[in-house]
Formats: sequence, structure tokens, C-alpha cells
Amino acid sequence: MKIVAADVIVSSPDRNFVTLKITTDDGITGLGDGTLNGRELSVASYLRDHVVPLLIGRDAHRIEDAWQFLYRSAYWRRGPVTMAAIAAVDVALWDIKAKAAGMPLYQLLGGASRTGIMAYGHASGRDLPELFDSIRRHLDLGFRSIRVQTSVPGINAVYGVAAQPSADGKRYDYEPAQRTPLPAEEDWDTRSYLRHLPGVFEAVRGEFGPELPLLHDGHHRMTPIQAAKLGKALEPYDLFWLEDCTPAENQEALRLVRQHTTTPLAIGEIFNTVWDYQTLIREQLIDYVRSAVTHTGGITAMRKLLDFAAQYQIKSGIHGPTDISPVGMAAALHLDLAIHNFGIQEFMQHGALTNEVFRQSFTFTDGYLHPGEQPGLGVELDEEAAAKFPYVPAYLPFNRLQDGTVHDW
Repeated sequence: MKIVAADVIVSSPDRNFVTLKITTDDGITGLGDGTLNGRELSVASYLRDHVVPLLIGRDAHRIEDAWQFLYRSAYWRRGPVTMAAIAAVDVALWDIKAKAAGMPLYQLLGGASRTGIMAYGHASGRDLPELFDSIRRHLDLGFRSIRVQTSVPGINAVYGVAAQPSADGKRYDYEPAQRTPLPAEEDWDTRSYLRHLPGVFEAVRGEFGPELPLLHDGHHRMTPIQAAKLGKALEPYDLFWLEDCTPAENQEALRLVRQHTTTPLAIGEIFNTVWDYQTLIREQLIDYVRSAVTHTGGITAMRKLLDFAAQYQIKSGIHGPTDISPVGMAAALHLDLAIHNFGIQEFMQHGALTNEVFRQSFTFTDGYLHPGEQPGLGVELDEEAAAKFPYVPAYLPFNRLQDGTVHDW
């Protein structure tokens, strides 16, 4: 089954997405997500100018061979642009293979290991009453696990708090990338954050009880010893996980965090290969792998990474914000359903315009996701609708400390 066409489609319903559509000589099409938030056109160019010419005439069934060819033949390996491009090809080929087999993709990955995929939602607020209202809204939507983010006194804008105004004058309930010509500058003070956050979780536990699984994202803003301090301070509130407590490019830093706290740790949404995890997994310094299928080389690479993690009783927590398109989200759900060491799935609901462009079969019922039973991924791209929404430059914010130093956002 030969590849006869590969088209790169950039569209901006609600936010920018990069989609690869591969077509075979049998007329079967497959979709892959190559979205890289704030650097979308880099992946689009990589695909269009360098990858697509290499795909024409290849056998669409040879997925592993295509993956190894695209990874090794470029010589310059890894990196988010390369791995997002490879992921787009890989997922599109899996979509084609499953459609050719007449099966939902998860069946080709070994079949279902569970009946549904536990998802967590994103609650936030500028103060405790607003946060409590947000948690209740998410519980009413059916979520059974909740990520908690909150404003911090003395800091004007904090990652993950949807109700605060953004630079373009809009709430970012589901998309923090702002449609501005330059990245917005926000402020940060770690000591204020560390003083404030334990009291927030004490109040949330007091209001909602001990059973509700609670998560929190530190978003890479702490040093290892600060992260250790926070993890220890949050132990009484029994978090499901503390995410991205410190930048983990230095994998050994997690040894220090692990020495001081039993709060479970989740890491990896900005990682893009298994090499980023090698020490973390082998030494059991984390509890959940946070990579996205879209940014980590696709289903082929993520399955290998999660099989490696399973040897050390480390579970999945696949990245699933709205800068992962419905195509990338569907790929994650098929993998979630099939693997044994599933942990939890991040789920942010896309906007109405995105759902108009990407027709989806996955469902969310009583806190559980399911990819559906359509052959392939279960997502189809409406190209006419996509064409209505051209690319718009958009950037995530960045942080500066009080003295003007650029800091992790």
C-alpha cells in the first residue's frame, strides 16, 4: 500500500494546529498531529520541505521502518520540531493501518486493558471561593480527579488560572497561548508561591474531603530543593501527583526531590525522547510519565517508552491540553486503553470551532474517556472548515522575577 500524497494543513480554530494528512494508492487517508505550541510553522516547514518528499512511494504499512528512517536518516536527532514531525507521520500511518484492518486503533495495540480512561480536569481560581466554584463545575461535568491551580497574592498572573485576564484581553480557559505579536510578560516569586500553596490545599481538602484525587502543576518553576520543600509540605493533603516540580533537563535533580518527599511526582510534558527519561525511570525518581504522543515521536515511540516505564512500576499520565489537537488526543486515548500501566489522562475540552474542524468519535462519560469504535483514530478533518481559519501568530507567556531576571513560566 503505497503513499501517494502527504499534505500539511495549518489551521487556527480557537488556536493553531498542524495536521499531516497521508493518502495511499488505495484511497485510505490517515491523520497525524504535529502541533508545537508557539513554534507551529517550524514543524509545518520541516514536514512540508523535508519529510513529505521522503514519504511518497513508501509502503504505508512499514511503520517501524518509516520511524527509524525519519529518526536516523536526518543525522541531527531528537528535539521538539523533529520529534513532532515524526509523530505526525507515525500517527497518520497507524490511522491508515487500523482503517485498512477495519478496526479501532487500540485493537491493533493489543486490545483494551480497561473499559474506560480516567481523566482529570483543570480547576482554578483567583481566590478560594472562585477555586471552589471551579472544582464544583468540574465535578458537575463528571470529572472524578481535579488539578488545582490558584493565584498567589502579590503575583499579577499565574500559569493555569483561567479567570485572570491575559494580554489579548481574553480569558484563557482552554488556551494560554495568546494571539499577540510578542510573548506576554508575567511576574513570578517562588517564595510567595511556596508560602501560599499548602494553605490552598488544606482548604480544598477541608471543603471536598479526603477521597477526591487532587493534582497540581509546578510548571518547572522551582529549584530542586524548593520542589522538595513543596512536596514535603503537601504530603498531608495526599496529592495524586505534583507535576513538573523542577526543570528536569538535569535528571539527577529529581534524586534530591525524591529524598525529601513521598508526594508522587509526574514529569515530562516538554520531553521528546526516551533519553530524557533514562535516569528518571531506571532509578524510579518519578511515578508518572507526562509526555505527549504528539511531541515524543508518536505511538511507536510512546509505546516503547511506557513499556520501559512499566518495568519500574511507573505509570502513564499523557499530556493532553488543548495545544494537542483532537488527532493527537485520540492517539493518546487508543494508547491509554491498550497499555497495562495506565495512570490517568489529562483532558481539556477543545472549543466549538476546533470541534467543527476535527470530527471526533471519542466520548467522555462519568469521568472516563473512550476513543470509540470507528476504524482508525476515529477523527476526521473537515478541510473546508479548516480553510476558514488561517494561521494566527500566538505565543505562550514568559516570566520575569522581581529583579527582571527571565524565569521559567
